[in-house]
Amino acid sequence: MKIARLTAGVGIVAVGALTLAGCGNPYESEVVEGTEITVAYNSGFFHFNDDSGAGNNTANGNVKYMTDTSFGYYNNTPEWVNNTDFGSYEQTSEDPLTVEYTITADAVWSDGVAIDEADMLLQWAAMSGNVTDAFAPAATTGYNLVTTTPETGDKSITLVYDEPYVDWELVGPLGVSAHGTYALAFPDEYADVQSAYDEGDMDAYQEAAATFAEDAKQKVVDAITSGDEEVLAALGEAWNTGYGYTTLPESPAAALTSGAYIIDDIVEDQYITVAANPLYTWGPSPKFEKITIRTIADATTALQALESGELDIWTGQPTSDILELANEIATADVQTAVQASHEHVDLTVNNGGPFDPATYDGDEATALAVRTAFLKTIPRQEIVDKIIAPLQADAEVRNTHLVSPSDPERYPLLSDTNGSADYADVDIEGAKALLADAGIEGTVEVGFWYPEGNVRRGQEYELIASSAALAGFELVDQSEPDWLFTDPASVPVNNHDAVIFAWSQTSLAVGGSDQIYACYEDPLAKGGNYNGYCNEEVTDLLNQLNVTADYDEQTALLEQTEAAIWADSVSIPIFQFPGLLVSSDKVTGVESMPLSPDYFWNFWEWAPAEDSE
Repeated sequence: MKIARLTAGVGIVAVGALTLAGCGNPYESEVVEGTEITVAYNSGFFHFNDDSGAGNNTANGNVKYMTDTSFGYYNNTPEWVNNTDFGSYEQTSEDPLTVEYTITADAVWSDGVAIDEADMLLQWAAMSGNVTDAFAPAATTGYNLVTTTPETGDKSITLVYDEPYVDWELVGPLGVSAHGTYALAFPDEYADVQSAYDEGDMDAYQEAAATFAEDAKQKVVDAITSGDEEVLAALGEAWNTGYGYTTLPESPAAALTSGAYIIDDIVEDQYITVAANPLYTWGPSPKFEKITIRTIADATTALQALESGELDIWTGQPTSDILELANEIATADVQTAVQASHEHVDLTVNNGGPFDPATYDGDEATALAVRTAFLKTIPRQEIVDKIIAPLQADAEVRNTHLVSPSDPERYPLLSDTNGSADYADVDIEGAKALLADAGIEGTVEVGFWYPEGNVRRGQEYELIASSAALAGFELVDQSEPDWLFTDPASVPVNNHDAVIFAWSQTSLAVGGSDQIYACYEDPLAKGGNYNGYCNEEVTDLLNQLNVTADYDEQTALLEQTEAAIWADSVSIPIFQFPGLLVSSDKVTGVESMPLSPDYFWNFWEWAPAEDSE
């Protein structure tokens, strides 16, 4: 039996009354033996390292949130909550900005190896881009301002910023494990641990892991501090690709967790199950022994499963019919709220397609005209009226890239000055004129991606295709379910001309948009810039924003950046997500959350309802 599947206890699953470091109260597990809950999400888990470009997907992030530990999290107010059960951080200097992180708990990875400074140093090396280009993080924002190798101590690390990063408190220097990543990079050295794991001997496995980790962690630290490119290259490859899987990995190193749950089982395209971590003592105790996240793209299927008792919690991208169906389930609690995610269309500018200047012998003006013409055909108001308004009566078209409509001061200002008014209405004649003036003749073929099986996005695609055809654009349906274009290692250049998806906001950070809109040279460093966009002015403005604390100065930078992005016609926002959260009466504590990770934000508070036990 695989060690990762072992759980322990009777009644309340007991992991011992252990005293948390820095806390006088003993830890008492509240996990109820034999309890399981089944929830659903519209896409499936496929990558354990959600900090990587390949793994940067909400479906992965949901799983990681339940299996990770961090120095803080957002509640659903939303407001930042420090996780003092695990550790602490302190700003020790303003000039230069210096922050010291300390793990105060006796926290361990799921193989029993201590979580320590080596793990935090690896996170900085992987996320900063300042050690090697072997790592492909989803974003380097904040970390990239720490160019000097951090000093480390006993379970501590000190980050010294070259410039005062405005969102420094959101930097959490812990991701995947250092010794686990080393094991994936050099599996031969992990043979003794793997053997004990395969035999199912927990004690032997933990002893072998401890022996291996002592050497492996030091080798990771040495490679980072000495710049050993050979070892760093292997670590980077493992960090980028070694955590990608859709079935339970053979190596336990690929699934080491630091939080309340461990990965218990995975069936590709069907579900992933997590089980209570018997070693976890450094945070609030969950109540359910197991949580299964089913992959259900079709909302009707999900609600039918919830009504029949096969499913306990669901959220997705609803239509009006789905909202009506949810309200008809007598045993369901239905919550609606606007989410911090917004739908948008991106145009790829570096793949040799219709929006790439290279297609026109480097003629930037022609490519810009074609992009602008296409964006003028996107029926944003029609999409909102037909698909979103039935769910949210006051829904409106979103007109900004960088700030949310929930911002009462900046959103109206940016909307008025960014140039979005030019796209307030579909303008077929204007699009035709732009194409004609640019010398474009005949039909312009556009390869258009949306996630296969997503009903709402399929409806949006049909509306966009019908409108664009009136101006001479022929959309080619390139839908597929795996989001392949987001993996820079596999697909360095987006092979789709246009893509439609949502950016899910994970924090209230002011900066960070350079992840999406900043220039890059190495595809592994492109973060979320999947369309190859590069405007040096935009990059410079976003870099300034990351280190600007003054509110008015931030606003001025946002205003300039917004206008520049709109002027380049590379992306267009459509609407803010209407949220729909449905839960059964068999579970309590389920609460909606505007930010990602959505309803998973308080998974430890989910509990079996008393009358269903």
